[in-house]
Amino acid sequence: MLKRFMYRMIAILLILFVFTTSTIFFPTALLIWLFTYPFDRNLHWLHLFTCFWASLYIWVFPPWQVDTVGKQHINKKQTYIIVSNHQSLVDVLVVFTLFTHFKWVSKAELFNIPFIGWNMYLNRYVRLRRGKGNSIRSMYKACEKHLKRGSSVYLFPEGTRSPTGRVRPFKEGAFVLSKRLNIPILPIVINGSKNAVPKNSLNFHGKSHVTVEVLKPIFPDEDVSVRDLRDEVRGAIISRVIEEQNPVESDIKPTAVD
Repeated sequence: MLKRFMYRMIAILLILFVFTTSTIFFPTALLIWLFTYPFDRNLHWLHLFTCFWASLYIWVFPPWQVDTVGKQHINKKQTYIIVSNHQSLVDVLVVFTLFTHFKWVSKAELFNIPFIGWNMYLNRYVRLRRGKGNSIRSMYKACEKHLKRGSSVYLFPEGTRSPTGRVRPFKEGAFVLSKRLNIPILPIVINGSKNAVPKNSLNFHGKSHVTVEVLKPIFPDEDVSVRDLRDEVRGAIISRVIEEQNPVESDIKPTAVD
């Protein structure tokens, strides 16, 4: 009971810290946007500040240790369609620690969050309303526009978080874009975030060691179908996901201490 109370208090304090700092960081982001937009139309500087903003919550929270592996596979001059597995809300924070330029494809509801969501608008991240045909078409158009202008886009092809850590089926959207525009896929593997904030929980769950691993880019061969490209990328990610190496144990959903 005491442990549960302590974890709940830590979660509340972290949420309060995020909200308080956001009231400071958003005006800063707005100023960066105002001063850099005339010469930085892809908003590299604003996204770089957003990477710092998000990474701060990892740096100041010792129970979450994040290591990055494979950053040498990222060519700063190359535009990518970035995809990864999705285990937790923490995935968004840990990916920002890569400090590489991209536009998120994210649920439309997140853009309504005060300060953080408003910053997503400033960055021109891509909104998506799941299950809405018009929204999906708009998402494709927005992604194509960003990609043609030299900004990578980041998608979670599973569409939602995995409750067990095992990789769910991939949707084809990212791979359709890759084939259509002849842009390489950059696969990223996230391990350990499931234990930090399991699905359907906002509580603290103890220490977590999260690894963000960048794999080698996969280029869309013209003789390979969208489905085959999707399966190749998913297979590469699965081969590095811990829960996929112990499928019996990982099928047991984590118990949320809420």
